[in-house]
Amino acid sequence: MFSNPQSSAYNLSMHLRAGVVTLLVGFCLAPAQGLGQPARAPGLTELSRSFEDLAQRVSPSVVQIFVTGYALPDDNEPSVAGDPVLERGSGSGVIVSTDGYVVTNAHVIENATRIEVELPFAATGGDPGRSILGRRGRMVGAQIVAVDEETDLAVIKVAARALPALPYGDSDALRPGQIVLAFGSPLGLSSSVTMGVVSAVARQLTPEDPMIYIQTDAPINPGNSGGALVDTEGRLVGINTLILTQSGGHEGIGFAAPSNIVRNIAGQIMKFGRVRRGEIGVNAQTITSLLAEALALPTDVGAVLSDVAPGGPAAKAGLLAGDIVTTLDGKPMENGRQLRINVYAKGAGEQIALDVRRGERTLSVRVPVVERATGITRLEDLVGVQQAVASLGITVLDLTPAIAQVLPQLRRDKGAVIARIAPDAPFSQQGRLMPGDVIYALNGKTIESAADLRTVTATLKPSSAAVLQVEREGVLLYVAFRIEK
Repeated sequence: MFSNPQSSAYNLSMHLRAGVVTLLVGFCLAPAQGLGQPARAPGLTELSRSFEDLAQRVSPSVVQIFVTGYALPDDNEPSVAGDPVLERGSGSGVIVSTDGYVVTNAHVIENATRIEVELPFAATGGDPGRSILGRRGRMVGAQIVAVDEETDLAVIKVAARALPALPYGDSDALRPGQIVLAFGSPLGLSSSVTMGVVSAVARQLTPEDPMIYIQTDAPINPGNSGGALVDTEGRLVGINTLILTQSGGHEGIGFAAPSNIVRNIAGQIMKFGRVRRGEIGVNAQTITSLLAEALALPTDVGAVLSDVAPGGPAAKAGLLAGDIVTTLDGKPMENGRQLRINVYAKGAGEQIALDVRRGERTLSVRVPVVERATGITRLEDLVGVQQAVASLGITVLDLTPAIAQVLPQLRRDKGAVIARIAPDAPFSQQGRLMPGDVIYALNGKTIESAADLRTVTATLKPSSAAVLQVEREGVLLYVAFRIEK
């Protein structure tokens, strides 16, 4: 499906240079050719064709997503009796695997009860035709695999095979001024492409936010959310996420989630059904001249460890409070924020290589990344084999006072708490079940324990409908699917 990216990049780079040179030479030669004789610009023609080829290769991997769902009433605009309002919207997504996984933004599918994806004909091996208008793609249903609110990313899945997955690029290699193209469906206009440059490579929306964004002036508008930001080799370097605007439209300030973070988040969701966010058990602060003077540090630039959690991965690797981190995986660490961001991009189970300075000594250590400790992760320590509910693809625990203490405040004191989700758990249009969900009912029958859930589930036949009432972070919701086994 894709041509050689190395060759494509070289050709496009050469065409860019040739186009600029042709412009300069053309203007210089124009008087000598006489008035009314425009200078020929073969370099610009080749440049245009390179972008055409790039758009043709990338477009089949970018899909339009149609969402139907109930939005909660706006407090400032109360609806009649406070009833939820059925709304329809659209956004964009990027095919990242040949077997149907699509990455988009969490806000695109928020509150969705139904999701449909329009696959371009070229994405399914069909002939798009020669008409300038083009044929509409094939509509297929999609299911939510998981949502990560922290990064505003989500993965959905369609029942299709042999799809043109867009290859990932290295977002850490981006530089300001680099040409990028944005693909998506702005304002519902499918298969749109715009061009611009990288304005900045590591923007934070709030000062202490570990999530960073690529800033670009490539035109992005509502509906572009979830679409692809690609480099001139046609590689995915970001997921278009949001814009800063006073008018509601494009004003040259758009933000995309970096591909290195997207690849990590999407990969974990595809493998585990959720994000296992990593940490190494340290707190890093930026070294200032005042801090360096007071602590007699050998440098006034970099990141110093103000805390190393006892028994954590960093402590076990031999790190100490006061150590100065100079590099992480070979990248110079110039401040504490940079170190936090780089650790944030790692998933549990990975390792990072740190170079640290301790007095006059320089040490190199490898530190394993472990899953961030939360009340939800501690549930898995209590799991036993007998507590699995195979037909639902989950493992559950009785809701006890001790377990309730590690969960957000609950509305009830009896139920079945989900501790683990199997990779083959049934899909639901309302999204997958999640660890920490508390089940209160199945098909209208009250569930007060794990035993109740197993008893009621045993009465369901394959292909029958199942609706669970669960509480998740203080909100009651229904999760519906069909029993598959």
